[in-house]
Amino acid sequence: MMSSDAPPLGSSAILRQRWSEVTFLHWRVDPNVVEQYMPAGCRPDTIDGSTWVGLIAFQMSRSSFFGGPRIPWLGDFPEVNVRLYSIDAQGRRGVVFLSLEASHLIPVLTAQAVFALPYRWASMKIGERDGKIAYRTKRHGQPDAASHIIVQPIDDPVASVALAADPLAMFLTARWGFHETCRGRTIYCRNHHEPWPLQPAELVHLDDGLLAAAGFEGLADRVPDSVMYASEVTTVFAAPQQSQQHGRVWQARLRAV
Repeated sequence: MMSSDAPPLGSSAILRQRWSEVTFLHWRVDPNVVEQYMPAGCRPDTIDGSTWVGLIAFQMSRSSFFGGPRIPWLGDFPEVNVRLYSIDAQGRRGVVFLSLEASHLIPVLTAQAVFALPYRWASMKIGERDGKIAYRTKRHGQPDAASHIIVQPIDDPVASVALAADPLAMFLTARWGFHETCRGRTIYCRNHHEPWPLQPAELVHLDDGLLAAAGFEGLADRVPDSVMYASEVTTVFAAPQQSQQHGRVWQARLRAV
């Protein structure tokens, strides 16, 4: 049974971030479609026989390492990612990122080097007008890998309470970690944050090439099966879970960044 409350982090936090103006767009797909993207030792996580592809847009800010001061400018930028849903042999649920667009080059290179995450440098904007949230991104050197998303969050307290208890909403948002292949090994990096303050939302506009660039041609032509919004959460990450010795190597590598 999944819970909207995060399990214990398991070790000291190495990274803290705020995620705000978060839009979740999701499409239901057959698990066989995403099997090829799973890291070794993982399989697609499913609910009611299906798994999901997510297109997630938000503003990242207030980043800091090891409880240190916030990183000015470099730790504050929009992000749009394409992600899948995974579970490993130990029963640990997570996400698998196929791409993560970010507008600052140095964090992109750092995340690629430290976590092997598929960050991509992009030109990005996020804005709000008349209660609508708009996100634009275009990957440098790959202009077809672009996205324009506009959503209208719905202020309905009753619907928000229902979302907080909805098994599908929990499945899609209460993941508490990611799986990634790094230097030939599958790592699992756990995170912790307060329960998402989820709201229903209306998709006003979507013109997306990121899903196709990730291998899901035509998926963005379908209306998403789920559209949700959350105002903000503060998230902390632990070092990737490996052997004790390997964990010390990871922390040393992060301190050197």
